[in-house]
Amino acid sequence: MEKITFTNEIDASVEKVWDTLFGTETYPQWTVVFTEGSAVETDWKKGSKALFTDGKGNGMVSEIAESIPNEFMSIKHLGELKDGKETFPEGWEASFENYELKEKAGKTELTVSMDTNKEWKEYFENVWPKAIEKIKEIAQGTRKYHVET
Repeated sequence: MEKITFTNEIDASVEKVWDTLFGTETYPQWTVVFTEGSAVETDWKKGSKALFTDGKGNGMVSEIAESIPNEFMSIKHLGELKDGKETFPEGWEASFENYELKEKAGKTELTVSMDTNKEWKEYFENVWPKAIEKIKEIAQGTRKYHVET
C-alpha cells in the first residue's frame, strides 16, 4: 500500500467543511465524482460500522477508526460489499482514509490522505482533485447552476 495525499484551502469555516464532508445531504453531492448514486450508512462515531455504497449493493465495508468533530476523521476500510453481501477477501489489507481540517485565518486547510495500491492509485489521483473541488463549491456556497433561458 502507498499513501497519497491531497491538500487544499477552502474559504469556509472548519464547521462548514466538516458538515459538507459528512452531512447527510452533502456527502452524496461530492462523492458522486467517485460513483453515481454514492451513499453512506453510518453515524460517523468512533468504532461505528460504515457502509459506503453505490446504490446498487456494491461498495466498501469500513469502520470509523477516529472521529474528532471539525478536526479529524479516520476511516478504516475492512472489506467489500458485493450484491449487498459483506465480503472480507483473504489477503485483504485494511486501508485508511483520513480527513484533517485546520483553521487558518477564517479558512480551512483540508488534507485528505488514503492508502491505495498500484491498481487504484491513478484513479484516485485523477478523481480526488475533482471531489475536493466539489467540496469547495458546496462549502463556499459557490455551486454553479445552469439555467436555460
